[in-house]
Amino acid sequence: MMWGYDGSGWGPWLGMGFGMIVFWGLIIAGGIALVRYTGSSRDRRESAESGGRGGPEQVLADRFARGEIDEDEYRTRRLLLGEGR
Repeated sequence: MMWGYDGSGWGPWLGMGFGMIVFWGLIIAGGIALVRYTGSSRDRRESAESGGRGGPEQVLADRFARGEIDEDEYRTRRLLLGEGR
C-alpha cells in the first residue's frame, strides 16, 4: 500500500507547473505595467510644466512649418511674443 498515491499520474504535476508559469507571468506583467504607468505620468507632468507642446514659440513655428501662416505673420507674432517677456 502506497500512502497518498491515488494513481492520477502526471496530470497534477503538469497543472502545477502550468499554474506557476501563469502566476509568475502575471507578476512580471504587473511589474512592467506599474513601471510604464509611473513613467508615463512623470512624462506627462514634465510636459505640463514645460508648457505642453513646447510653449507658444514652438506652436507658432509649427503653424508656420505647416503653412497655416505666412512669413510676415510669423515674424510679427514672434516679435509680439518676445515683447511679452
